[in-house]
Amino acid sequence: MTANPTPQPFSARDYDFQTYGPCRNYIGGEFVDATSGETVAVENPRHGKPMGSVAMSGAADVDRAVAAATAAYPGWKATPLKERVQVLYRMKQLMEANLDELTWLLSHENGKTHPESVGEVLKAIECLEMGCSLPNMVGGPQLDVSRGINCSVTYEPLGVCAGVVPFNFPTMVPMWMLPQVLVAGNTFVLKPSEQVPYGSMRLAMLFAEAGLPPGVLNIVNGAKPAVEALVEHPGIRALGFVGSTRVAKIVYAHGSAAGKRVLGLGGAKNHLLVAPDADLELTASTLLASYTACAGQRCMAASVMLAVGDVQHIIDALVEKSKAMTLGKDMGSIINGPSVERITRYVDQAEKLGAKVLVDGRGAKVEGSDGHWFGPTLLDNVTPDMPAGCEEIFGPVLSIIRCKTLDEAIAIENASGYGNAAAIFTTNGGVARYCSERFEAGMCGVNIGVPVPREPFAFGGWNDSKFGHGDITGMDGFRFWTRPRKLTSRWEISSDATWMS
Repeated sequence: MTANPTPQPFSARDYDFQTYGPCRNYIGGEFVDATSGETVAVENPRHGKPMGSVAMSGAADVDRAVAAATAAYPGWKATPLKERVQVLYRMKQLMEANLDELTWLLSHENGKTHPESVGEVLKAIECLEMGCSLPNMVGGPQLDVSRGINCSVTYEPLGVCAGVVPFNFPTMVPMWMLPQVLVAGNTFVLKPSEQVPYGSMRLAMLFAEAGLPPGVLNIVNGAKPAVEALVEHPGIRALGFVGSTRVAKIVYAHGSAAGKRVLGLGGAKNHLLVAPDADLELTASTLLASYTACAGQRCMAASVMLAVGDVQHIIDALVEKSKAMTLGKDMGSIINGPSVERITRYVDQAEKLGAKVLVDGRGAKVEGSDGHWFGPTLLDNVTPDMPAGCEEIFGPVLSIIRCKTLDEAIAIENASGYGNAAAIFTTNGGVARYCSERFEAGMCGVNIGVPVPREPFAFGGWNDSKFGHGDITGMDGFRFWTRPRKLTSRWEISSDATWMS
């Protein structure tokens, strides 16, 4: 395994196709090839052709990354917390200074529109800001619990930790983990999606520029063998995972059996309940943005509209707005060809089972592009037992289920195996409270299509949308990557001893 030169910044500033160099592993502060030398193509989904290549790693590469992280751990742990966080301050400045490059790189490797990419990078910076605030939030409590006896708590790092992140938010999701991990004093091995590895590569380069010592952050690229090696490696103390429910469940079970602390975020089937008194423009516009942004490829996207009573006027407005969208400008591409085929199968199947296709995105194309596209799609008269009504499609498809009452709609939401997000659209405060208190979901909204909690509030669902305890961001995230040390101390014999003395 040989070291390679540091990659150059990405120079594209528009949607025109541009190649990029190879994406190698980042271990001990150096970019290196995978042990096997194997690579796969990294495709620009907007154009449907390779923009570069990425290393495909295995157990030997994970061993090397863990060894580098282990060697760096004592020095990083000994660095005072106030000094660790200075790296995050500098990283925030570097990300802001390189915002244009980071957003265009994200757009090219993921297929998002440029405005969506800007939003993602800004959200990643917001996560950094949360990390910068941690020194003012994590001071452990202390109390004189008895005469001459004091108890206190400090939060100690775990050691070498790891994270596996998905294709849909290649810049933001690593920042769900890294600020808390690094401020806590841990070292880290990150496994990006092999479909979008460049964002993590550039983050590593910027962290090095910000002064993060070599070995504190390592990146191992690859697919299933790399994930399995991370899950099984005895030198990794904790692992965060974001991806599908099927894989999250496997990672949680195997990682926990291997003695690791594991938090796995899985899939979703988010329900947006629309009451008859909902505001027309707010509701139609918000539902549109929820199900089409990022081409529906996000766990917080609207999947099902629970239409209660007479809301036909809102559906009509949503149809009109969906048909007015310009593919490639208002909505980006799908990540790959197999994903387009999967989304198409769900729509075909729903139509055969009796659903009415109000807006049809099948076969949609952008002129002059050989990329992977699927247009906004609205399915009416879907039933909860149809696959389109209960399974995660992960595309720009909104299924409309007609309901007579609020309770009927709530029962459909609560019957879902997922519990990621749910929202109620209404102008009535009583209706909003009634529904939000009854939704079986970890993240709920009122007139909000994507109820993602902003920092410092934590991100995480319930049921089959999350495996493990706590949430992955905010203070829950910091607690996940640390362990509390409780100290009870006495320095003199008290005149009136109690049972503790």
